[in-house]
Formats: sequence, structure tokens, C-alpha cells
Amino acid sequence: MQKPDGQKLTEALAAKFASPTRSTRLTVVLGRWLGITFTVCFLTGLFSHGLQNPPAWMFFPTSPVWIYQLTQGLHVTSGIAAIPLLLAKLWSVFPELLAWPPVKSVVHGLERASIALFVASSLVQLATGLINTYKWYPWPFPFRETHYWLAWVIWGSLLLHIALKLPVIAAHWRSKRAQETAVVESAAPAGGGVVEATPEPGTSGPGRWTRRAFLTAVTGATGAVVVTTAGQSFSWLAPANFFAPRKMGTGPQGVPVNRTAGDAKVAGLAMSPEWALVVKSADSTRSFTLDELRAMPQHTQELPIACVEGWSQLAQWRGVRVQDLVAAVGAPAGSRLRFTSLEPEGAYRTMTMPAEYTQDEKTLVALELNGSVLHLDHGYPARIIAPGRPGVLQTKWLQSMEIL
Repeated sequence: MQKPDGQKLTEALAAKFASPTRSTRLTVVLGRWLGITFTVCFLTGLFSHGLQNPPAWMFFPTSPVWIYQLTQGLHVTSGIAAIPLLLAKLWSVFPELLAWPPVKSVVHGLERASIALFVASSLVQLATGLINTYKWYPWPFPFRETHYWLAWVIWGSLLLHIALKLPVIAAHWRSKRAQETAVVESAAPAGGGVVEATPEPGTSGPGRWTRRAFLTAVTGATGAVVVTTAGQSFSWLAPANFFAPRKMGTGPQGVPVNRTAGDAKVAGLAMSPEWALVVKSADSTRSFTLDELRAMPQHTQELPIACVEGWSQLAQWRGVRVQDLVAAVGAPAGSRLRFTSLEPEGAYRTMTMPAEYTQDEKTLVALELNGSVLHLDHGYPARIIAPGRPGVLQTKWLQSMEIL
């Protein structure tokens, strides 16, 4: 019987791209690494999303102060690490994607659908996530909402794929050499002796690109992209930060800036001698001029500014405790607060602060940064700095503080 044209083409392509390096075991190993990076990225992303869009049950940790610096650094770093791992895994299964017929059964159809959904959503997620770290948005859809829901699509399709491929994964979880060694040891004579195991095909041979060499190359590539970008999040890797969009120690007062006063269109209002911070409660309203804020007890805290794009910077902040301003208008110490910026517009013009931050003595209305008056781009005349919060919620160019 003559083969269908589709099958002929598939077999020709499969033969052309065939490689002794590919194997089910290789795919399982790459899938294991990819699963770890995607899991870390997914969980840390949920934490970040919860801080910015808190559900009713959300818990807001303020200690350690670097918790968001760590989780968001891991989020972006694991996302970057997943890029070479995903490409390597796609290479390892490429011939299977050309299998004919495309769907052989209901289970096979589900498997193919889960793979298609996972691959498509992962490529979009990783590409847009990487571009977002450079604060470039060439697409028409809202990034944050799309990023959040794509994460659930990826996670769901990944779980479905694992469930469908579980027997294959279990059979190849350990290396063939380890499996053969276990069999050999169990069959060894009681009096001792050695039984030679057959080397795993494709792992050795002169002039051959082995699976071990391929995994080494993938490991090296993944390590390289991590080491040369993670320095924007982790200070011990900062000297090797060659490609990340932000570098520690740069920017006004030695701290990077995402949104400048020019971007926010606040320079005139922020520099006005008439500026005052309005603090409102149900029973009273007070306005604090900059001189009055400076006359209040000043406190110094070392806190990181950590942004959703992955970069962070530890800095010394000095200013008035938020809890002192709450007390100044006679409001309860555990109040929720709403801060409003001088910005005329923007998604983060207003910010709600849960009681956990209000009660923490490290939460400041900061007036100074690293020993000098706040630079205009860092929020002059006053900004919020609180432990364990995303940078977008550390409101700059304060206008008012309301007790809710």
C-alpha cells in the first residue's frame, strides 16, 4: 500500500532532522528542569500579583524586609532561565511534533492539545515577560492582566501534559545506566563479582555530539543567561550583570529609577513652595508642610526598593514613621491607608496600604535617601517606603494620606 503524501513528507522531515542525541530520557531531564523553573516563576508571580491585587485572605509579610526583593528576583531569574530550557526541550521533541497521523486517539489528541497550548502560551509568556523587564510594550493588550492569566494557562496545560505522560516520565525518570546498575546489583552472585552493564546508546563515541555534552551545553547556556542578568536582583552577582536593563548603584543617589518626574509630569507641583502633605481621617484633617515633616522625629531604615521588572537596590531611607502621622490625626494604629500621588494620571496614582504595613515602624514617609534630600526622580518632596512591597506601591510625590 502506498503511503499518504503527508506521511511521506513527515518521514522525510523526521529523517532529515534525526539525531542520536535525542531520546525520551533527555526529554524527561529537560522537562524536569523546565518544570522547576516554571513552578518557581508561577508561585513567585502569584505572590507579586497578590500584593498588587490582594484577595480578602491575603497575608502581607513585612519581615524579612527583603522578601519581595527575593521573590521577584527569583521570578524574573527563573523566567529568563526557562528560555534556553524551553528551546532545548522543543529541540528534543521536534521529530515527534511531525508524527503522522497528527491524532491517533482521544488520549493522543489531548496530549497534542496540551503540548500545543503549553508551547504557544509559554513562548508568548517568556517573550513578553523578557521585553517587560526593559519597560517596552509594543503590544496592544494590557501586560499585567495577560501575564497573570497566561500563567494559569501554562500551569494548567503543564499539569495536564504531566498527567498524560506520567507513565513515560516514571519509566525514564532515572537514567538507563542507573536502572541497569540496580538490575545488575540485584542479580550479582552472592560470592561477589562484577557484571558489566551495556553503555547507554548515544552517550559516547568518537566525533559524536553526545546527550551528556548536549545537557552540559544547555546547563552552560542557562547558567550564562542567569549569571549575566541576575545581578540586577542579587548583589553578589552584580559584578557579572552585563545584560540586565538595570544595574545596582546607578541612577540618582545611587539608586535606579523606573519612572521619572518628567514621565509623571509632576515637577511643577513637587517643587512648589506651597506643597503640603494632607492627612485625612474621619474626625480630622491636617496638612504638614515639608518643614513641619522635617521637625517631627526622624527615623532611618535600610530597606530595598524592589520592582516588578526584577531589579532591586538596598538603600538608606530617612523620614517620618507612618504610624506617627496616623497618631497625629487620632486614628487607630492598625488603620488601612490610601495614598495619592501628585501624578495627574497613571495606574498607580493611588495606592492602598494594608494595616500590616501601617503598624510596622519601618514604614516611612521618606524625605531623604542615602544621606541627602530625595532627588526629584525618587519622589521629592516625600514618598512612601515600606518593607516587603513592590516598587510600584512605594508611592512617590505624595499628595495625601487617607485613613480608611
